[in-house]
This record gives sequence, structure tokens and C-alpha cells, in this order.
Amino acid sequence: MPAITIRPLTAEAVDELTRSGVHPLLARIYAARGIHSEQQLATGLERLHAPDSMLNLQRMATLLADAISENKKLLIIADYDADGATACAVGLRALRAMRAQIDYLVPNRFEYGYGLTPEIVQLAAHEKTPDVIITVDNGIASVEGVAEANRLGIKVLVTDHHLPGDTLPDAWSIINPNQQHCSFPSKHLAGVGVMFYLMLALRAVLRERGAADLPNLGLLLDLVALGTVADVVRLDANNRILVHQGLKRIRAGRAQPGIMALLRVAARDPARAGTYDLGFAVGPRLNAAGRLTDMSLGIECLTTDDPARAQAIALELDALNRERRAIEADMQESALAALAQATDASGYTLSLYDPQWHQGVIGIVASRLKDKYHRPAIAFARGSHGQIKGSARSIRGLHLRDALDLVAKRAPGLILRFGGHAGAAGLTLHEAEFEKFRYLFEDVVRSLLTPADLEREIETDGSLPPEHATLEAAHALQDGIWGQGFPEPRFVDAFDIVQQRVVGTRHLKLRLRRDGNFFEGILFGHSDPLPDAIRAVYRFSINEYNGVTSTQLMLDHWEHLQCSHPHQV
Repeated sequence: MPAITIRPLTAEAVDELTRSGVHPLLARIYAARGIHSEQQLATGLERLHAPDSMLNLQRMATLLADAISENKKLLIIADYDADGATACAVGLRALRAMRAQIDYLVPNRFEYGYGLTPEIVQLAAHEKTPDVIITVDNGIASVEGVAEANRLGIKVLVTDHHLPGDTLPDAWSIINPNQQHCSFPSKHLAGVGVMFYLMLALRAVLRERGAADLPNLGLLLDLVALGTVADVVRLDANNRILVHQGLKRIRAGRAQPGIMALLRVAARDPARAGTYDLGFAVGPRLNAAGRLTDMSLGIECLTTDDPARAQAIALELDALNRERRAIEADMQESALAALAQATDASGYTLSLYDPQWHQGVIGIVASRLKDKYHRPAIAFARGSHGQIKGSARSIRGLHLRDALDLVAKRAPGLILRFGGHAGAAGLTLHEAEFEKFRYLFEDVVRSLLTPADLEREIETDGSLPPEHATLEAAHALQDGIWGQGFPEPRFVDAFDIVQQRVVGTRHLKLRLRRDGNFFEGILFGHSDPLPDAIRAVYRFSINEYNGVTSTQLMLDHWEHLQCSHPHQV
């Protein structure tokens, strides 16, 4: 049974926010997320961190401006996830508007793997003959790929946000807020955020040189918001501004045709779009292209100005996402069956390999296993040439890339390639070395974690006062910028179950009572009857049905209460 906790806060911060005019419920929620003044909630673009503090940004912008004036052929090498796709789209749209000669290439993950590999450089040189390659959301670990580009006489500009290794590539220039000596205050920019900052700096250089008709880069903020949320980077103050401004454009109906089309096929109202819609409706459909086929389809969706073409591509992406879900369900079923047969249930890690698994879906399976068992999880699928590729997800308390680095140091040559973040990483092994890796990874993680780290905890914002359970408050919560590091509010209370019925074959529709107040509720993916009294963790949301708008509690977790007066618990 997971431990249900309440986020700590200070009364002083709540009082300060309330005096500033913040709704009392939101004041409590913000205070529990480290906000202590209204200024920290400002979302104007003038509050963004200044570009000039990012190491090498001015130099790279100058090099790009020179290349544009000399009519050099520029080529973006994109990553195959939503962050890479949106970063590529930002670069294409901005550079075209600044009259650059620009094209792109996105590697097929199954043929070329991740990043700027020597093979991708050779393909680019053969098919696109670029003078300059610009990486987006990759490149910081591409030592061999950059060396190959240099050998071929191609300049490389690396834009990335992943953690650097011990050796940086010998690129023309590198921008990455996480590289050593970079003083940019936000270390959590997504790849699309880094590319957006580069375009801001480039526009400034071109303006200084007297260029006219420069684009309004604010028109691209919907793409920045999508990539930032979909990549699950920490929503620090800078990222919250970018996401807020992007959602503002989407809600006003001024988003790119592709984003509007993806919202429509997901049956989401753009006027009410929130971070949940970007992360769980638009992002997965865009990612489906990179997972199952080629992300160039997703990039075309984001860069076309033809609404009809955008709608047609969005329908293709929706079909791919349905296929991805079916593949994922089969893989997860086989993973759970393998775990059920495991003899050691006391492990700190989960490392699973199945030669039948799909490379494009292993990241989702690893994430599901991590959530279900609260353990660092790695799912491996068969690659080529006797290799297997793994996608890893971690729990709080374990820096995944650092853990893999320790494994690599203890057994040099065991991991052929790896990279990533604290919470997610990718790696490649020889198939014959899987068991050796599994045991070494387990040993490393045991040295870094304690048994307490493996206990699942559900953080909440405490009880929802009945006087704050209003439609106004629900709208305010829905409009908030929530995500990694700034979690969506969840509340915990005890309820009597007054009524319950199954809807849609596998969901429970509930009528709940607490302290004489009645609430409508929904529990998705559960059709068995609940006991008469429960303690529930829930989100306070809006339900629209038959033209009627009302509040609803969306239950995420429940526990049986042996109590005739649950409101007293």
C-alpha cells in the first residue's frame, strides 16, 4: 500500500499569495510548490531568462547569420520524438522566414539509431549535400558523427539539452544549458526551448545587420509548449512561461494547423487545451510516427500551412497511435508474465529483454513498469548485428545516467553506447551481455538506493475544502501550467459511496458524500464495486456532458476504510 503524504508549505507564503489576490485554494497549492510571491507566477515573455547568458549562443547565432548571408545550405538533423520534431519545426519555420536555404533529415531509429552518427552524416552528405548541419535535441554525445562531418568538410552546430559526457564533439559551436561553464539559469530547457533561444539570438543578429521583414517568433510558441510538455522536462519558471504563452495561442485558435488538427483527432477542444492535452493527447500521437515508422510524417504535420493536409496527416498519426497502443498492450502483458515467473522478487531494478519486442515502444513499457513496481526499469528489444537496445526510466532518488555511467566504469566495453537524463536514458549492449549487465545494474542501484526509496509515495495537496469545490476553482486548476516538477494538484479525502455504476464497460461512475456535501466522481479502468467507505486521492476537474458543465472528482487511488463516519478520518 503506497504512503499518502501531504506536500509541506508555509503559512507565510499562503498569506502573501492570498493578499496578492491569488485564490485561496491556488495560494495553498502554489505555496506547496515553492512559490512565495505573485511575481514568481508572472507569465509575460519579458520574464524569460535573457539569451545572452547561454554559453556560445551569440557565437552560434553569428555563425548562422554569416551562413545565411553566404547562401550556405543548412540541414537540420532532428531527433525522432516530439521534442525533436517540434525543435525541427521551430528551426524550419524560423529559418525559412529569415530566408535561409534550409532542409532537414530525421534518422529512422531502426536503421540509424539515435543522434548524429557517422552513418547519418554520410547519408546527409549523399542526399542533401549540406554546408552546415544543425542538430536539434541531439548531438552532445556525437563525437564520432561530428568527426565524420569534419572529415567531409561539413560544419556542425550542436543544439542539445541532454547531459554531456566526458568528451564533447569537435563541433563548430555547441549550445546546451547543461554543458560545463554555461551560466544560463534554467537547466531544464527542452531541445525545442534551446532551438527557440537560438532563433531569438539569430533574429537579433540579423536585425543588427539591417535585415527587414524578420519573423515574429512568438508565432512558434505553440510548438515550444508542445515539445516542452511532451518531453517531460521540469517546468521551472522559465519553462512555465514558454508553455503558458504557447497554450495562450492554442486556446485563441492561432496554433499551427498541425497542432489544431492533432487536437481535433484526439477530440480535444483547443479553446480549453491544457498541459494534460499536450502531454497525453497530442504528444503521443506525434511520437507514434517516430516509434513505428518515420518522424518526418510528424514534422510535416507541424510545418505544413495547409489545414487539409494537416488534418490528413493527423488522422494517419492517430491510426499509428492506435497501433502503438495495441503493440504496447501485448508487450506489457508479456513483461508482466515474465516478472510473475521471476524467482527473485526482492530486486531493486527491473531489466527485461524480449527479442519479439518492438524497439519503438520499449520506452513506454519501461515507464509503465517503473510506475507499477516503483523500481528503475529497463526494457530491451533486439537491434541489429547482435546488439540489443534498451530504454530506461527511473524513480526519484536515482540519477539514471549517472547509474549507467557507474556500470560502464565498472565493466568497460559492456555498454556500447548510452545517454540521457536523470529520469530517462537509452543504451545499447551486445545481446550476449544482457545477463551480465542486468546483475551489474542491480548491484550499482543497490549501492545508490535504500529500501525506503523503493516505497511508493503519493504526494497530495491535502483535503479539498468544500467551499473551494466550485466550478470557478476547477476552471482555474484546468488552466494551470502543471507538469514535471510542478505537479498537477491532487487532493485526499474520505468519502461514503452513495451510488456507483459501470459506464463504458470498464469505468465506475460514482456519487460520493463527505460532511453532508455530495460530489460526482469517476474511476477509470476499474469496474469492480467499491466498498461503502473509501479514502481517495483525486483530481478536481470539469465534466461536460450534454451541454452541461459541472465539477467532477477523478479518482487516481483509493483505499478501503473500516469506518462508519469516514469524514472523520
